Amino acid sequence: MAAKSRIHSKTTISSREAEDLLEEGWKKADLHVHSCCSYDVPPAKAMHPEALYAKARERGLDFVTFTDHDTMKAFEILDRDTEGLVPGVEIAIKDPENVGHTIHTNVFELDFEEFEELEKIANQDHDLPAFMRYLRTHDLPHVYNHPFWFAVGERPNLWAVPELMKQFPVVEYNMQDLMQKNLIVSALAKNYGKGLVATTDSHTGGMGAVYTLAPGDNFKEFFENVKKGKSCMVVEGGTWKHLTKELNAWVELVFNIDRQVREEMDFTTNVRTFDRLIGVFASERLREFPRLNHTTMRLFQNFSRSGLPAYMYIRSEKPLVSRIEKVVDLMA
Repeated sequence: MAAKSRIHSKTTISSREAEDLLEEGWKKADLHVHSCCSYDVPPAKAMHPEALYAKARERGLDFVTFTDHDTMKAFEILDRDTEGLVPGVEIAIKDPENVGHTIHTNVFELDFEEFEELEKIANQDHDLPAFMRYLRTHDLPHVYNHPFWFAVGERPNLWAVPELMKQFPVVEYNMQDLMQKNLIVSALAKNYGKGLVATTDSHTGGMGAVYTLAPGDNFKEFFENVKKGKSCMVVEGGTWKHLTKELNAWVELVFNIDRQVREEMDFTTNVRTFDRLIGVFASERLREFPRLNHTTMRLFQNFSRSGLPAYMYIRSEKPLVSRIEKVVDLMA
């Protein structure tokens, strides 16, 4: 009993320790997962919501959600009464007056009408205070996603991030972001009394590689316990490991879709050089030669497995991490 009590007091635990909590009835969830309904996910059969739901359940996820970018199409495909299914969406909002850069919020247990209202506030009004008021007044569970991730080309307002975190009940420990950023997020969440969730943010079907545990007979109870800090995260591995797996899966997905479909997509791996190379070599002409196409795909997979693309991304983010640390230190 004493050993289990010690587990309860931890923020992060091992997968072996997680088994003890699951035996106690705690539930398991990965609250940031994308399906082919997202504009930046290849339309492969393996990424269809039905296929991903089955995969998530096989991996032991009690609550399954899809947080596609500004769309709830996955929940038009799936029966909303499906066991363990939680309606969700990732909404981007840029409020030039109050923040300056785009922030991403995962919202859960909303209906289509509520989604349309939130999209209007985000995309037409660009009004973050109104957006946050709507979430609170409608009692919608919501998470501040990857607080220190910023869209390419934007100038981040680093000073705004800690203040934004104070407005959210839960913030995200995102395994595709740098560990240093996640550690800063964790420290700020602890200081502000905010809940934490560990997520894969997978765009390739890698859900459940990291996850959050909390008690709760339903999702509302589960999320309330996360808000209160009665939860644990399993985050074994690191950015390099998880990003390498994600990139390798990207290669296979992208090499197996039509060029026209690929050109209509706005996908990115966050490693821009890697994206450009895939764009050049995963061509329609190459698909006319299956053996050459397969060989080229294998070369890219070996390249991604080497960890070099992930290393390139991690290195490119180091200057930003230094700036974040300075801002957080000055605000302390």
